[in-house]
Amino acid sequence: MSKATDVRPVGAELFFFPVYTRVPLKFGPEVTTYVTCARARVRVADAGGRTADGWGETPLSVQWAWPSSLSYEERHETMKAFCVSLTRAWAEFDTSGHPMEVGSEFLKTQLPALLADVNAGRKGEEPMPWLAALICCSLFDVALHDAYGKLHGVPTYDTYTAEYMNRDLASYIEPAEGAAVSFAGKYPADYFVPNPPKKLPAWHLVGGKDLLTADELTGSEPDDGYPVLLPDWVERDGLTCLKVKLRGNDAAWDYDRLVHVGLIALEHGSVWLTTDFNCTVTDPAYVNDILDRLVVRHPRIYGMILYVEQPFPYDLETNQIDVHSVSARKPLFMDESAHEWHFVRLGRQLGWTGVALKTCKTQTGALLSMCWAKAHGMTLMVQDLTNPMIAQIPHCLLAAYAGTIMGVETNAMQFYPEASKAEEEVHPGLYRRREGCVDLSTVRGPGFGYRLDEIKRTLPEAAASASA
Repeated sequence: MSKATDVRPVGAELFFFPVYTRVPLKFGPEVTTYVTCARARVRVADAGGRTADGWGETPLSVQWAWPSSLSYEERHETMKAFCVSLTRAWAEFDTSGHPMEVGSEFLKTQLPALLADVNAGRKGEEPMPWLAALICCSLFDVALHDAYGKLHGVPTYDTYTAEYMNRDLASYIEPAEGAAVSFAGKYPADYFVPNPPKKLPAWHLVGGKDLLTADELTGSEPDDGYPVLLPDWVERDGLTCLKVKLRGNDAAWDYDRLVHVGLIALEHGSVWLTTDFNCTVTDPAYVNDILDRLVVRHPRIYGMILYVEQPFPYDLETNQIDVHSVSARKPLFMDESAHEWHFVRLGRQLGWTGVALKTCKTQTGALLSMCWAKAHGMTLMVQDLTNPMIAQIPHCLLAAYAGTIMGVETNAMQFYPEASKAEEEVHPGLYRRREGCVDLSTVRGPGFGYRLDEIKRTLPEAAASASA
């Protein structure tokens, strides 16, 4: 089955933007001070020969996607090289359809083979994980979805329907065994919220290296006009939601950190907290003990915790930990583990109750996980990868359309605000949080509504270019 609206990729181009953090960002046991943002342009064509270019972007967040004792640069360069190889693979991928169909087929047939080739070439070195491969692939997949909307002159989110798609969701995902769920005749748009909001509550990240109070200042902090201390961020941006990065291997530190941030939140008017253990916990008792101490000693802070995020190792198949005892206390959200809908299904069996979606795992995959989770009564969140520049736009659109437990996490304005100055001129509400929210009202037009022709950004020299 095919439609006149079907497209195929016919070209791709890759660009790298180096971005340095103004303050360190701690991911589990590692610290980020700079990152490469990878941007792709994908050209599509329809059967009539019409073409359009679409754009996608994501930070290559090495420490998040590939936790390891290998050096940062080894992992970083491997991911960059994989992006280069993906440029040609996408340009030469001779498959047509809606982006959900083309993207799903690429993820199923091309990406595993490309990853296997890379890892075979590493000759016994630690292999690059699937999550890192997904990040590298995501910018091309996002660009594909953007190009499709542009070719047809409509917002991309208007195309996830029977009018444009050849196949319903039953062609991609299967219900849990015994669930009274059917995906026959269903499309992603059936799971979008009606009238997606233009404003979303913004979650601020309290990193493990972030300063909480003035007595922690050393004099080496940046003097760049942006806040340094947590209370100053809360006051400036009117923040109501704080995400607390924890260690997961130091219960005393984690508990004290959570209490300290909670007390600041109470004093300055923030009302919601989350805890992020970054995959470093191996025993549910670790999380349960912290929560149980909080509910007795600081019940108000315990009550502010909206959900707990990914305490356990992200390789869910290898680490099939029963987590029902944690989710009995607080909603428990998969993040790194939720690579795709199969893992969401396994997580639900193990006791996870929510899913944190990310566009850096591909737009195609995020939408399929969203549909599966919502159909099975799981709660959603959209988590950040510290997305600057145009990466911020599909990220926030996903949160608006998916309907989350509370807003969207967004923290590029904390760690590298200057990186997005050109985009902020066109979309001021997306790159600075006001009254605790981000504002998507300036996003409009076909595709993802970037309005790139109005954004005064000079592209670096292309790192790779290919055509069919």
